[in-house]
Order: sequence, then structure tokens, then C-alpha cells
Amino acid sequence: MQYRAVLFDFDFTLADASEAILAGFQHGFSTMGLPDPDPDAVRRTIGIPLEDAFTLLTGHKDEEERQHFRALFTEVAAPMQVEVTRLFPGAEELLRALQAAGIPAALVSTKRAQTLRQVLAPRGLLPLFASITGGEMVSRQKPDPEGLLAAVAALGFTPDQVLYCGDTVIDAETAQRAGANFCAVLNGTTPASDFAPFPTAHIAPDLMDLRRWLDLDDSEH
Repeated sequence: MQYRAVLFDFDFTLADASEAILAGFQHGFSTMGLPDPDPDAVRRTIGIPLEDAFTLLTGHKDEEERQHFRALFTEVAAPMQVEVTRLFPGAEELLRALQAAGIPAALVSTKRAQTLRQVLAPRGLLPLFASITGGEMVSRQKPDPEGLLAAVAALGFTPDQVLYCGDTVIDAETAQRAGANFCAVLNGTTPASDFAPFPTAHIAPDLMDLRRWLDLDDSEH
């Protein structure tokens, strides 16, 4: 293992909360009198700040309207995410293998830290993370490296000593701007070809591959 810590994005990297996210968008759009959003279009926005996703899908830029959408979205999506979020195959095994190897794991996500904790705690996964950095904890969202840099510094490392794993080009740019190593995880809607402009240490088709690539696969030991 050449990295001192491994940091992760959450949605479409470690887990799939799209059922709740889609429900939140549908509730928000319906309540605001907007046409139902296209589910595939919503999935492609997962990983960017919620307000920006709203603007991208509707063209509406008024900040009061954007915040109203967040409130409506949260009414439905926040409690639902706790119930329906599904970890991708290999996620728990990867996290436990990192812990067994003494390599800290951390989350840097645009999702709120409180929501992440509420999802992780009942699944017994909260102790597997050294830290959780949510979107409400930074003044500038990804791809600004603020959150990633703060998380790395809090672990006592420098960006070149860590690996950041994510499913979007936003995550790739975040790592690049932070000076961290990056691994693309193809659990989301972004194809491998989209990562070509960015420096990547590895492109993992799934989390089992990532675990093997990190030399954490104990199947041969």
C-alpha cells in the first residue's frame, strides 16, 4: 500500500441513494409546479451541489427559489435515504480491509455530514471512517479542493500521500487541484473515457477491483 490514507466521495462511489434522491427531486418539482424531472437527468447531477443541480435542470437561478427547492427536497429525501441507501458490492469489505491494514478512510462529499452519519450509523459503518466532511462544512464546494485539503490536513498527511476515490470528473478535478492522487470508480453515470483529461492513478470498474489494486485483497494470504 503506497498511500497513507484513502478518502472517498459517497454517492455513486461507495453507495447508491438515487431512489431517495429521485423522490426528493420529484417532490420538490411537483410542489413548485415544475414538470417532473427526467430520472436519468437527475442521476447525472448526483455529486454536484443540490442547488446547482436544480438550476442545471430548470434554468432557475433565483437563490430564494434554489433554497426553497433544497428544503422541499430534504423533507422527502433525507429520511428516505437512511432507509433505502444501498452500499455497492465490496464497499464494506474495502473499508474493513483498510481498517485492518491501519490505513484511515475518510469521506469528502457534497452530501451533508449529518445525513452521511445517519446513513452510516445503523449499518455499523460509522467507526470505519476517521472523518466525514460534508457539503455544509465548506465555503466552496467541489471541484474546489477546500474540503479535501482540510480532511487531508486533519489526518496529518499531505495531499501527495493520499488517494481520493470518486465517480465524477468533479471528483477528478478536486483531486487534481488539491495535488492528491485520484482513482476513478465507475459505479456512477460517468464513463471511463470522461476521465482522460485528468491524471488518474487507476480506473476501477468496481470496488472489488479497487481493493485488489490497493493490495488489500487477502484471498491469497
